[in-house]
Amino acid sequence: MNAARLRVLIVDDDAAMRRALRAALAAHSYAVDEARSGEDAIERGVERPPDLVLLDVDMPGIGGIAACRRLRSILPDAGVIMITVCDREDDKVRALEAGADDYITKPFSVREMIARLRAIARRLVTGPPDNAVHYAGDLELDTSHHTLRKNGVAVRLSPIEFDLLAYLMQHANTPIHHTRLLQAVWGPEYGSELEYLRTYVKRLRKKIEEDAMTPKYLITVPWLGYSFCSPAEPAPAAMSAGVAGT
Repeated sequence: MNAARLRVLIVDDDAAMRRALRAALAAHSYAVDEARSGEDAIERGVERPPDLVLLDVDMPGIGGIAACRRLRSILPDAGVIMITVCDREDDKVRALEAGADDYITKPFSVREMIARLRAIARRLVTGPPDNAVHYAGDLELDTSHHTLRKNGVAVRLSPIEFDLLAYLMQHANTPIHHTRLLQAVWGPEYGSELEYLRTYVKRLRKKIEEDAMTPKYLITVPWLGYSFCSPAEPAPAAMSAGVAGT
């Protein structure tokens, strides 16, 4: 898949911003659609599903955060980047919690925006690095069909959630550093965005753990990162201090 075949939906109530983003994306051979609000974006997403979405947080109507949740439910495989204001850290966390793959803060350069879009596009094309079925306890993860089942019941995951869980399960019972996880899942351009991992691990725990506050699968390795603990094998000693939370 190349940029010429990727469709981007720009969602922003500012017409001037939409024009600027359209021009920048068209110059890099992306097909572009526009929406003026979250409600408009949902309609357009159903009519002509995009591959990627650039979604502003601050909009009238339902707003960007609620729109992200709705878009994620109807476009589970699309990449979503939310546009936030640089000094509002809570917007960034709320964007990730709503299901965004990434966020970009104003003001930003065209180069940064294109780099982030390309990073997401790479994940859409490549997906997890193997084609196998992984079993652990009551979980069954099929990387070839991009599905997860818990006790035989399908669990819906966003692309980032799936890739993060797949990578951890492929390296079960091995403590993995934050930086390695970020670069393996988000791309080589990443490495210090710890809020990405904290937010997505929290989302995954809610979906796969019996009790998200006392996880048995997604274990925090203090001062290092995370590990997937497979019940079929004993956890390494380095993981014994792992706790829930971050």
